[in-house]
Amino acid sequence: MKGGTVQINWHGTKPVLTLDFHPISGLLATGGADFDIKLWLINSGEAQKKIPTSTYQNSLSHHCSAVNTLRFSKSGDLLASGADGGELIVWKLHSTETGQTWKVLKNLSFHRKDILDLQWSPDGAFLISGSVDNSCIIWDVNKGSVHQLLDSHFHYVQGVAWDPLTKYVASLSSDRTCRVYMNKPQLKTKAVEKMNYVCQHVIAKTEHQSADDSKSSKNHLFHDETLPSFFRRLAWSPDGSFLLVPAGSHKIPPASDAVNTAYAFSRKDFSRPALMLPGASKPVVAVRFCPMAFSLRESDSAGFFKLPYRLIFAVATLNSLYIYDTESAPPIAILAGLHYAAITDIACICCRAQERPGS
Repeated sequence: MKGGTVQINWHGTKPVLTLDFHPISGLLATGGADFDIKLWLINSGEAQKKIPTSTYQNSLSHHCSAVNTLRFSKSGDLLASGADGGELIVWKLHSTETGQTWKVLKNLSFHRKDILDLQWSPDGAFLISGSVDNSCIIWDVNKGSVHQLLDSHFHYVQGVAWDPLTKYVASLSSDRTCRVYMNKPQLKTKAVEKMNYVCQHVIAKTEHQSADDSKSSKNHLFHDETLPSFFRRLAWSPDGSFLLVPAGSHKIPPASDAVNTAYAFSRKDFSRPALMLPGASKPVVAVRFCPMAFSLRESDSAGFFKLPYRLIFAVATLNSLYIYDTESAPPIAILAGLHYAAITDIACICCRAQERPGS
């Protein structure tokens, strides 16, 4: 594997809190504590065998506070950004005679406090956001209004994720729970169903049996509110087969020390983790998938996840980045010592020529 680093003070002396790649053009958007969103063109340098470079394009300046999260829609024509104070803006891409420009489409107002994470529905018609006000909100973007309020958490909601198969949405909070909501549509008229998400699973603890099977105990799966980060960004795999959840803290009695980890839950069973990814020296704060699927290295090897193709994902701790694929248990790469401050977000650029399952 070859790589390089691009080191730039992109937001002056302020922290960069979030970033995302445009799904088609590869344009990079970054948001920071300087209240600004900046757009960058990234040249990997691979064709010229040079180090990667970045070229500043322009800024989207409308927020009045720190930008904590931003995400492009799957089609790439919309960008949503959430900030302190409950600011949530939807930007739309417009074509002009001189090129393309982003303009404010909607200001979505209802959250009372800072928005920490958001994600688009697969069709780009809805958004889900999580906030310091302990709630998640599903937004109807076209109407510019709240579609549904999910207020089951008892502390900050620091991560949200929308199932690519649209059956579930998930949220992760510093109340030490991950909640999975199932869509149970309500009949609005005789011909139209209204999307309606109901809490179906509360993932909080796991039961451990002692060595002699005489006693069992329940232990928390996740870090409490003392985790030194405002972000617990979880993610569904691109095929929806499993949910990857950060901020894991696994403890097996009688051991006194907990192990930092990320959990993988099968969409078929949220009662217990299907897989743990332990070994990080610092807590896991974000996970993210490459949107592409790759062919297996060996035709008869499906790995731990038993998939007919290979998915690649990143697990970010406060100070390092682990790259995994679904065909092997150990990470395929570990990157550390590259940041001067805690990691807050990760993103993956999508190649134009996407490799399909089985190709």
